[in-house]
This record gives sequence, C-alpha cells and structure tokens, in this order.
Amino acid sequence: MRVPDAAAARAADWHPRRLEAVTAALPEGVTPPGTRGRILHAALRLFSEYGFHGASVRQIAAEVGINPATLYAHYPSKEHILAELVLLGHQELDRRLRGALATAPPGPAAKLAALAREHALIHCDYPLLAVVANTELHALTAEAAAPALELRAGCRRMLADVLTAGSAAGDFDLIDPDLTAIAIGGLGLQVAHWFAPDGPFTPNQVADTYAQLALRMAGTLHPDPPRILKG
Repeated sequence: MRVPDAAAARAADWHPRRLEAVTAALPEGVTPPGTRGRILHAALRLFSEYGFHGASVRQIAAEVGINPATLYAHYPSKEHILAELVLLGHQELDRRLRGALATAPPGPAAKLAALAREHALIHCDYPLLAVVANTELHALTAEAAAPALELRAGCRRMLADVLTAGSAAGDFDLIDPDLTAIAIGGLGLQVAHWFAPDGPFTPNQVADTYAQLALRMAGTLHPDPPRILKG
C-alpha cells in the first residue's frame, strides 16, 4: 500500500529523541573544572539519551577525547560518575528550594507558589541533569545514593511542611496532604522530559503557570494569595 505523501514527509522529518532538550548543562560554580568536568558533561549527554546501563565507559571517554584508562584516573568506575551527577542535581535542587522559601513573602500560599515555581524552573534550566538524577538513581548502590537521598527527603519535607502549615491555617483545602505533595512534585519533575529552550514556552511562563497549578491543587481558599510570579 502506498504511503500518502504527507505521511511520508512527516516520517522523513521525524527524528525521535528520548528528551526534547539537547544541551548537557550543569550548575556553575560546583561542577569540577578541566577533564573531570568534561567527563561529567559527556556522561550526562550519554546517560540522558541511553540510560546508565546503555552508555559505556568507552563511549564516555571517546566523547571527551581521552582513553578509558585516563577516565579511570579521574573516576574509579562509571557508578562514581553517575553518583556525582546525581548528587550535583540534588544539591542544586536543595539550594534553590531553600532560597525560594527564604525569599518568599509570608504565608503558606506564597511559600507554596515560590516552591512550585522554583521546582519547575530548575527543571527548565537543567532538564538532562534532572532526568538523569531521577531516572538513573536506581542504578546506584545504597551507599552511593545515600547523600542524594538525604537531600531528596529534605526537599520533600519543605513541601510537606508548607502544605501542613497551610492546612492548619485554613489557607488550603487538601483532599489528601501526602498525595497532593506527590502530585505537585511529580508535576515539576515532568517538565524536564518535554521542555526545550527553543520550544513554545519560556522558563518563566512554565514556572509561573506551575505555581498557579500548585495553588489550585492545594485548594487555595484565599482568592488573592501574595504574588511571587516573575513572568
């Protein structure tokens, strides 16, 4: 059967990728300089596209322009590379969420909006790192994952504490506090899978909208919560 010309054209233009974003960005000021940093950037690109188990040390070394023996002089194993990427991602998330809380206007609604906004924004800023830090975390041993898991738990507590305070103050009408926290967190996580810098939305548009979505999910009872939106 002959494929219609329009369908054939669409198929020819289809270049599937695991993620929309293509730039392997890492936080400035904390990423190691020199060869170690180049190894992390290369590993981030490969892990985000093929997964931890689908990318080899040989591939990472080739992308950096070194041989595997040189790579092992910087990182004892592929797991050590992943562990550093996962920790970098969680450290940046923790730093930025704490900063958002510290600078938010008073009141649970404003704090929830600030958290949700920053959570979405960091997934726009570092989509590949966010995906690797979350979807490849399972590949680490318990010992290697422990520092990131501690930070992860702390970030969850920040959100849970704000929701609890808002419910106690009568600002939120929560259907289920735990599930609401999971839903708000999951909403932000998915940004990394579809956001691209050349897409139809700017990071501020995404962040502002996700802040409003979080307030609605929490059942905000006050119609005009303090505004922290920056779009």
